[in-house]
Amino acid sequence: MERERKTEYLFDDTLAKAEGVCYDCSKYGQSPFGIRKREKDGSKCRMISYVRGPLVEIEEDVVVVEAGGIGYNIHVPLSVLEELPRIGTEVRIYTYFQVREDAMSLYGFLNRQDLSMFRQLIGVNGIGPKAALGILSTLRPDDLRLAILSGDAKAISRAPGVGAKTAQRVILDLKDKVNLEDMLPGGDAGASSGNAGGAGMAGSAAMEAISALAALGYSNMEASKAVRQVAVTDEMTPEDVLKAALKHLAF
Repeated sequence: MERERKTEYLFDDTLAKAEGVCYDCSKYGQSPFGIRKREKDGSKCRMISYVRGPLVEIEEDVVVVEAGGIGYNIHVPLSVLEELPRIGTEVRIYTYFQVREDAMSLYGFLNRQDLSMFRQLIGVNGIGPKAALGILSTLRPDDLRLAILSGDAKAISRAPGVGAKTAQRVILDLKDKVNLEDMLPGGDAGASSGNAGGAGMAGSAAMEAISALAALGYSNMEASKAVRQVAVTDEMTPEDVLKAALKHLAF
């Protein structure tokens, strides 16, 4: 009994302080999850921050990640499925933990910026986790950001179960919350492209180039993808970015 109390105290005090976990989670030992601290009102853990472990299965819209000897089903959008490594590789999936009376579900993303986009979507009236996942499966997070900034309700309404009115509501609610730096080359959300730039003068030049391409008849999606392939720097003018993007559109 004395040993059990000592062990419990170590998990509750030392581990909780070191790892930033609440007692309800730390009492089970060092969890493979990153658990955020409990809310000030004393409620249970706000969410599972991420799940880390080998990728065990990939299904249509669910991946299974093993952590602590248990396989966890995590719902993911198509954009995540397309970027996953091969089975057996260790992954870290940043998650949103939904708790309902009849179920508990995890929704996951490969970086915190895309998770933030998901959380912003479910904050829109009429958009639940499944609808948000559908939107992010129809539009990549960067394309969704561009659609919001450019007011492209038609692109958003292509998602299953999302009508024109809901798409407009998404734009109105999120237009002032979307970060330009997350969308342009060099933003954290677009880090996989390996390009530099994305903020300050480079971000302004990139946005002007996107607008110019749209004026030339390219869709917002085509313009955004072309500009994201350009290694934009602070020294480049909008004309420089436009010329470089046009080269990518030529192929």
